[in-house]
This record gives sequence, C-alpha cells and structure tokens, in this order.
Amino acid sequence: MATLSIDIPDSLRNGIQELTTKDGYSLNQFLVCAAAEKLSSFATMDYLRERAARADLAEFDRIMARIPNVPPDRGDELP
Repeated sequence: MATLSIDIPDSLRNGIQELTTKDGYSLNQFLVCAAAEKLSSFATMDYLRERAARADLAEFDRIMARIPNVPPDRGDELP
C-alpha cells in the first residue's frame, strides 16, 4: 500500500467529510472508492472502444434486417 498526499479545495474536502461522517466511513475509504470507480470507468471505455473497432457493421445490418417491421405490442408504443 502507498501513501499519497494531494491538495484539494477546502469546499470539496468539507463536502466529502460531511458525507463520510454522515454515512459512517472514512475520508480515505471514500477517496479510494472514488479513484477505483474512475479507474473502472476508463477501463470500460477502453474496452468498449476496442470492441467497437472490431464491429462488423455489414453483419449488424444483416441481423437487424431480419427483425420484422410490425407495430409494437400494446403498451410498448412511443409517446
């Protein structure tokens, strides 16, 4: 485990501190979870970009063309 020193605006720290105090966890736990969530979102975007690059749009169009052109079921209509 590593120690990291960061500078954040007082207003941000105060808001985080209020939340963590109210919900019963530490400032450290909050920041670690927030960093993990952000890292996960970047990894997900990288994964989706890689998958999109491998997409076969002609195959997608072929599959979509198999869907019958019928009215939606009752209750599924657009407003």
